[in-house]
Amino acid sequence: MEIKKATTYREQAEKIEQRGCCIESVDDAVRCLESINYYRLSAYFLPFRKQDGSYNAGTSFSRIVQIYEFDRLLRRSLFSALEEIEISMRARLAYFHAHKYGPTGYLIESNFSPSHKHQRFLETFNREVEHSSNVLFVKHHQDCYDGVFPIWVAVELFSFGMLSYFYADLVLADQKLFACQYYKTIPKNLKSWLRCTTDLRNICAHYGRLYYRIFSAIPANIEEVEEKDERSLWAAFLAVRNLYPNPQKWNEEFLPSIKELFEKYSSAIQLEHISFPEDWAEKAIAKEE
Repeated sequence: MEIKKATTYREQAEKIEQRGCCIESVDDAVRCLESINYYRLSAYFLPFRKQDGSYNAGTSFSRIVQIYEFDRLLRRSLFSALEEIEISMRARLAYFHAHKYGPTGYLIESNFSPSHKHQRFLETFNREVEHSSNVLFVKHHQDCYDGVFPIWVAVELFSFGMLSYFYADLVLADQKLFACQYYKTIPKNLKSWLRCTTDLRNICAHYGRLYYRIFSAIPANIEEVEEKDERSLWAAFLAVRNLYPNPQKWNEEFLPSIKELFEKYSSAIQLEHISFPEDWAEKAIAKEE
């Protein structure tokens, strides 16, 4: 198949207009396309696209840009929440493992489940050490401790994905105790939520689209999610809620800020595009102890 030829910004705007999108100002659209890659922005037309490639009547360029802005700001807020989840998970896993198996117990294969691929884990960790070789705390442990890192230092080099796998590879008794102690749930649920938030974090980190997206992972046992919506942003959002380390802060700070964002862009977005129910703000409240 022949690769399409490059087009100018004005030609891109004309192409959008030819497909039935109302462009109030071609000059404004060109300025927008200069900042946002046409291919990136075109994905936000998906909910308004007909089978023949044209757009639904009434689709406006300004609305698409508003949806894009909503998505960008929502992604930024979620990434901030995911940062808190990741940092707390590092702290909790390190504390739990260190007190059960000692500072370097993570280096011993028998401290994990039979499904744990220990050599692969060590190779992944060593790559992270190598990539961070100029970081002060890494240099300190290489120079002063022969490159041996206690678990509370090692976790600072774990990616979110490594944290997720580290938990999933604990022996079952440890999985149960950790899940109950810190998240008031069972291992099946915690592993599922971690997988979902790992995927979400990677999407946010690479500035991926959240709006009108089908997610690959399904969060287990979240009662507020209907089966038809289990791969939606709404389901991923509730997985974030379930892992957020401070329910009070979620309810009093994070949730109100998200509600404010939804209200600001209410004329542009449609809740059904992200499977959020009308009463989502009430359903998303975290249970406080």
